Amino acid sequence: MRSFRFDPSRRALVAALALAGLAATGGAHAADPIKFGLVTALSGQSALAGEAITRGMQIAIDEINAKGGVLGRPIELVRRDDEANPAKGVTAARELIYREKVAVVFGGLDTPVSMAIVPLVNQEKVPFVGPWAAGTGITKNGANPNFAFRVSAVDEIVDVGMLAYAQKNFKTAKPGLILVNNPWGESNEKGLRAAMAAKGVTPAGVEKFEANDVDMVPQLTRLKAAGADTLFMVGNVGPSAQVVKSLERMGWKVPVVSHWGPAGGRFTELAGPGGKDVHFVQTYSFFGKQSPVGERVIKAMVAKYPNVKGPADITPAVGVANAYDATHLAALAIQAAGSTQGDAVRQGFYKIGRFEGLIKTYDKPFTPTVHDAVTADDYVWAQFIDNRIVPVGMGTN
Repeated sequence: MRSFRFDPSRRALVAALALAGLAATGGAHAADPIKFGLVTALSGQSALAGEAITRGMQIAIDEINAKGGVLGRPIELVRRDDEANPAKGVTAARELIYREKVAVVFGGLDTPVSMAIVPLVNQEKVPFVGPWAAGTGITKNGANPNFAFRVSAVDEIVDVGMLAYAQKNFKTAKPGLILVNNPWGESNEKGLRAAMAAKGVTPAGVEKFEANDVDMVPQLTRLKAAGADTLFMVGNVGPSAQVVKSLERMGWKVPVVSHWGPAGGRFTELAGPGGKDVHFVQTYSFFGKQSPVGERVIKAMVAKYPNVKGPADITPAVGVANAYDATHLAALAIQAAGSTQGDAVRQGFYKIGRFEGLIKTYDKPFTPTVHDAVTADDYVWAQFIDNRIVPVGMGTN
């Protein structure tokens, strides 16, 4: 049998070609986009909120990509509609993680959906960022390590604010609670009870409603009979509007202090004239004097979206603002990690230093024990005036 001898010069050539191939492959890989996945309501009565989150993320992505992206790679937004349904939200998140290979999953509007997704991201070690859903348990989920972060309101902090706002503005002494019967309602019942207990306030009563209820008169009648002088309301657009319409049918004029559910869609259309009397919490408003970041975002929104002519058309403002800041912070976490690997990015969130955002200038917004970047000092109280969300007291100016 003839022996085969490998020519050293050929060996060198093969090695050189192999290295060139690796370099070419590495170069192509480096240029692949880093995918940010978004699971939110893109249809139904809360679609406006999902679109606001989308737009806030996209404006931030446009800014990041214009400066060269992250780690030399552009960011790409991949969306899925959860239809405000937890099971569909988990299916969507699985698709984003396994098929789309997203570096970060962004949650959407509904606390029950985010609460269903969080165990999955913790299991798969993929960072999750919440730009809207406020349930306390989303970030305080007991996991170690914890992959869930948030740039949004937090129920237990909002609940303290709701009580303080009601006491200051309406001299509230005996509030009645009217809450959606789901994990978001449960989160706020716990938070409101704790806030009231700390101030020595006893509620007139606690009533629940289902997300598809159209008549809350029985629940409201019980709260009125119990002497409620203010209503603390927690619910998304549809049922919150039904609470207002039920109050109208009863002829009961009572202050309504709400979580931010009414901001998520067609509230004034569904609630009618009484909608303007509801005061609700926000994290940002595009009305009034803006920071340079605010001015830049308004300008970018007007340029990118034909239906945006000014601040009144950037609605709900919290969806845009929270998502804008959250996207930039996630990009900074990846940059700090020097990688898109899940656990490295999780630790990258702790390495973020100073960032001038829309809601505020962040300075080390996350630590291993604090996964919420927005604090009690970052809230704005708002109401609907002429179908626009404006800070309370600003009227139509």
